[in-house]
Amino acid sequence: MHDERFQRIEVNGEPAALDDWRCLVVTNYGHFTSMQVRDGAAQGLDLHLDRLQGATRELFGHDLDLDAVRGWMRRIAGGTGALSLRVNVFSRGFDRDRPSRPATPDVLVGASPVRSMPTSPLRVRSQRYDREAPHIKHVGTFGLFHQRRIAQQHGFDDALFVTADGAISEGTVWNVGFFDGERIVWPKAPMLRGISMQLLQDGLERCGVPMVVRRVERVELAGFRSAFFTNSARAVQPIVCVDDVPFALDDGLRDTLEAALARHVWQSI
Repeated sequence: MHDERFQRIEVNGEPAALDDWRCLVVTNYGHFTSMQVRDGAAQGLDLHLDRLQGATRELFGHDLDLDAVRGWMRRIAGGTGALSLRVNVFSRGFDRDRPSRPATPDVLVGASPVRSMPTSPLRVRSQRYDREAPHIKHVGTFGLFHQRRIAQQHGFDDALFVTADGAISEGTVWNVGFFDGERIVWPKAPMLRGISMQLLQDGLERCGVPMVVRRVERVELAGFRSAFFTNSARAVQPIVCVDDVPFALDDGLRDTLEAALARHVWQSI
């Protein structure tokens, strides 16, 4: 059934104009967050808003009016059904010649149908790559999809990044976790702390599940029993191998991760 919300995109609460699109295309500078919405609510909404505020201050030297942003999100999300919601922060006043000058942020909010993600375990390829400003979910995504393309050209589903000094960091648009048979191990390296990863970590702690955040090197992978992918589109998906290192499919681990995620209520936008 056609749903007009899926075609609706607004900037600062108004229909997006040609100048808005021109700014987004010509000046590819800004950041965003994406979330799954059910009946006007999202898990980790407070974390998404904190992400938007922190990145806006860092990139534009300006605060974001979170009450206004939340209102614009609510208008686009509506009150019922499931959808994917994306919030982009950019600035029509950004000076490319003087980027250090504070700039008033503009906010694009758009909704789309929930993506149908593959459910089969992933085969990923480790690749040397560092995202620029990895702690920010910024709009510079060329490198991410190019790295995924390279991995797929080698017969894999996606790419797992390794830093110059050999540490596992993150996937293209996802975080990775490992299980050594006793505890969950999260890599410690420059990366984006994904919202789903944060929710899982908090939920695991509440459930009393042992876990640790530490440096993980490529040469250690064979010592883990299982591995998994997590992002906003699919909170838990098993990884069956990294390069030629196989991992066991562990239904018990998946149940534990999903139970940890379920500890978080869906917050009304």
